[in-house]
Amino acid sequence: MSLLIVMKLMMDRFLHNLANCVTESPSLSFQAYLMYSAKVNIGSARILQRTSLKLHYLVYTAERIAYRNLVNNLWPPQSATYHNPCREWIGAQIRADIWGYVSPGWPEKAAEFAFRDAAISHVKNGIYGEMFVAAILATAFVASDVEEVIRIGLSEIPRNCRLAEAVQDTVDWSKELISWEQVWNKINEKYEHYHPVHTINNAALVVMGLMFGQRDYETSIVVAVRGGWDTDCTGATAGSVCGMMLGVLTHYPKNG
Repeated sequence: MSLLIVMKLMMDRFLHNLANCVTESPSLSFQAYLMYSAKVNIGSARILQRTSLKLHYLVYTAERIAYRNLVNNLWPPQSATYHNPCREWIGAQIRADIWGYVSPGWPEKAAEFAFRDAAISHVKNGIYGEMFVAAILATAFVASDVEEVIRIGLSEIPRNCRLAEAVQDTVDWSKELISWEQVWNKINEKYEHYHPVHTINNAALVVMGLMFGQRDYETSIVVAVRGGWDTDCTGATAGSVCGMMLGVLTHYPKNG
């Protein structure tokens, strides 16, 4: 039996389960939640089938494991927890942007959407990372103070979680110390035990970039990227937040 036939059978089972899933599940992605509510109309089912057949080759770490779990009939939260050592890595956090973009000025709703999405593939601080970034992006539409944006983002995740501690540490160090290099030393000293693509240490670098950039688009990205670890993700998130605060007309002053 060819691989394509096997995958087609797996997707048929996936779509069957999707069509019969309970719509009230808070762990579903927003897209899946809408499909459940619509009882999976034929057009949506075909789109999902086509994209999902390719998805297995386009996702990695926690998302790849969650995909495998879904096609094996393990639904959230089990899709995130079963044989998933990457469940607190950065994959959910870098999916956060869309939820902030569609919830301007409404961080609570952005965090809600982010939770539903993240719980498919992540747990605990892996989920909180997506909620935090979604909330700060939603806030960035209407706030001009970087620290206020971060504070509101923190209000959407548990106060005593490890991510909240790392974010608050970074805010405090950024206010106390002169250079981002000094702050990086503090972050590295306390959080270097995490994997290079973990949510917590990389979120700290995003916050460092925003605090030292202070709404300067280029500086925010450069400082976040120079911190190392998962640089494409940290730079993109810092740029997304700062760009939202500035608006498109002031995004690229060097380009005229």
